[in-house]
Amino acid sequence: MDLPEIALVNVLSRFPLKSIARFRTVSKEWRSLIDSDFFRDQYISFNSSSSLSWSIIQTNPHKLSLEIIGHHGCNTWGLDRSPASFLRFFAKTTIRKLLVLSCTDGLVSICAEASDGSPLYYIGNPLMEDWFHLPLPPFLSSPDLDSLRKNKRFSDTGFVTKMRSGVVVSYKVVWMLTHGRLSDKLDFMIYSSETGTWRKRHVSCPHTTDWERQDKSIALNGVLHWLSEDTPSFDASSFVAYDFYGGGDGDECRIIHFPGSQIDEVTGDNLSQRVYRRSFTTSEGSIVYFNEFHENETHTLRVWRLVKYEDCPEAWQLSWDLKLTSLTESGICYFPMVMHPLNSDIIYLWNWTAKGLVLFNLRTRVFSVRKEAEEDGKCMDGCSLSFNWCSEYMDSIRKYNLPGYQRGPNSLFFSQYVLPRWLHRLPRPLST
Repeated sequence: MDLPEIALVNVLSRFPLKSIARFRTVSKEWRSLIDSDFFRDQYISFNSSSSLSWSIIQTNPHKLSLEIIGHHGCNTWGLDRSPASFLRFFAKTTIRKLLVLSCTDGLVSICAEASDGSPLYYIGNPLMEDWFHLPLPPFLSSPDLDSLRKNKRFSDTGFVTKMRSGVVVSYKVVWMLTHGRLSDKLDFMIYSSETGTWRKRHVSCPHTTDWERQDKSIALNGVLHWLSEDTPSFDASSFVAYDFYGGGDGDECRIIHFPGSQIDEVTGDNLSQRVYRRSFTTSEGSIVYFNEFHENETHTLRVWRLVKYEDCPEAWQLSWDLKLTSLTESGICYFPMVMHPLNSDIIYLWNWTAKGLVLFNLRTRVFSVRKEAEEDGKCMDGCSLSFNWCSEYMDSIRKYNLPGYQRGPNSLFFSQYVLPRWLHRLPRPLST
């Protein structure tokens, strides 16, 4: 590669991806250069520490906006509005309802309900306005389709991706069929973008578990994770994980208990009666679990990172164990939402009292409150923060975080939609 071209690469690498997408139309030479592996690798390396735009998506069927909190103005993309605002959706029929099922590596899975009640499934890259209408499994019967529509035993549970050099090269859509609410067996229906076909996979579990919450999942590195319970309480005490790129028919999925399920590894206390507010999410490329509890007039927050897929205490590494004195002394009534997907020092809490978002830095103990009624402002990662019917959605799920419900079923109420670090279109089967 001659010097002028290297110089051009160095100059273009300093522009946001929004501009890079336009530069591809300048000439055939620029398009060829930008589409090259060399330029992609140089760009990702040069901008590896730059901030990314991302959104918090609500996962409950709701009449309000899909995105409730957005981050924009970040360096890598240079967007002047939130990422999910690009989620313009076009279908060939009238749509009555729209639900984001899951978000993974810049791609989005959507279920749209047609005017006649029929479900329509799409996978897409919203920024590229690239959508694929997912065909229904050919072996799905009419009763199966009705069960899927009513979320009975069937669940359109999520999808996983395969990454290569920062680019999504394939994906798999996963639907789950459970053998009753309590079961140690699962059937998966898997659509592969590589083959353009559906196939079934039969999987067993180490022991019987409750599948009441299998309709929500978290994807990371080709693995799906579901909340599960295998204790007398309705509380979700563990999660089930399965690797869809590494597993095969007849494999066994993993059940991994959350830390502190029985004995507090910090104090040694028996925790069977402790009431938690908790969830799990992703942050900095890892599964992260956090819980908050109130004991002896003290609010404590603990955050763990999953370091191995084994059901043992060594599976979790305690990252933070701190008292939330600064919050409670400020009169803030809150509940935990998600971790920042790119910075595990930052956790997002919702302030019931002020109807605002609390951005809490676990390392410095510094926090700030952003109210929905205020103008968009900068948050801790340098991005601009925007709200979209967030208070209304929080009110709709508030009962699940009241003391009377804290022993009831936990659910995943939020999904993180994080933009990728490079332009990539939606992978498609060779025949399409």
